Amino acid sequence: MVKYCAICEKDKAVLRRPKTGQQICKSCFYFVFETEIHHTIVDNKLFKRGDRIAIGASGGKDSTVLAHVLKTLNERYDYGLELYLLSVDEGITGYRDDSLETVKRNQQQYELPLKIVSYSDLYGWTMDEIVKEVGLKNNCTFCGVFRRQALDRGCVMLGIDHVVTGHNADDIAETVLMNILRGDIARLGRCTEIVTKGDTMVRRSKPFKYTYEKEIVMYAYFKKLDYFSTECIYSPNAYRGYARTFLKDLEAIRPSAIIDIIHSGEAFEIKSGVKMPTQQTCTRCGYISSNELCKACVLLEGLNRGLPRLGITREQRTRNDEAKETKKGVTKIQHFSEIQRAEATAPSAARALKKVDLSY
Repeated sequence: MVKYCAICEKDKAVLRRPKTGQQICKSCFYFVFETEIHHTIVDNKLFKRGDRIAIGASGGKDSTVLAHVLKTLNERYDYGLELYLLSVDEGITGYRDDSLETVKRNQQQYELPLKIVSYSDLYGWTMDEIVKEVGLKNNCTFCGVFRRQALDRGCVMLGIDHVVTGHNADDIAETVLMNILRGDIARLGRCTEIVTKGDTMVRRSKPFKYTYEKEIVMYAYFKKLDYFSTECIYSPNAYRGYARTFLKDLEAIRPSAIIDIIHSGEAFEIKSGVKMPTQQTCTRCGYISSNELCKACVLLEGLNRGLPRLGITREQRTRNDEAKETKKGVTKIQHFSEIQRAEATAPSAARALKKVDLSY
């Protein structure tokens, strides 16, 4: 039996919306998908006429659909925005170099200016080089911190104070779960915000905050958009991957779980009296930080000093540090043994040995 669209009741239904379960036609899906994002933008007052907006473009499905939809809505509803594509080249051979080719094609397809900033130029390191130093366990920490700062720096280069990213409802729900599991109160309090401030007071917004990942994929598929679909080769052990698997299991049982988790995150309140990090300015690079040095500067210092674990572990110790401490301890033991032997045969020598400073 042929089923007709639940909205227009004229055309044949070709898909079931993951968010609502409605069976609708392709044209109605395009309309409701774009209209929901339009309402998110308007209701949250994300933009104002004349804004210069940088779209964080990675070449993946989320950023490609975001660029397409923002350009469409900007023209349809006359937002009056100046749109730019801003990409970050992390320096991942076989992944980012290929995805940037997709971004360059998007630039031609959407007729938008493109700016590419690279880790190599900004930090003197590529992710390929960082992974050789730190391995696959903690590399996502470096990439996440550096990429956020790189987007801010790219905005400064373009004279832009607002960047939009393709973070969708699934991403935000995953972040809520991760922060709960880590007990990260500071991030839990702001991870559901649709607008945040970056390290240089650059506004960041997420027009896809309530948009399901499955619907983004369906939109890209039916519109035949050009996007890069390969996952990062360095992220198989990323903590987010475990949260994503758990969320997908929840969604299979209860499709509304994604939005429910986001609403729960929005409703969280921090108990009065809980000590929260205070924002200050990094003494080295001038970016906003909760410590004297921002996370990016700490990580970069560790790489440059040959101590890649600096800033990752609480005790900030490496095997080299431990070896130095062990050697120092052995030296002190030998020194005290010499003092004991000297006290029995040569008291004056023992007194001289006691004055030797070993606190190096």
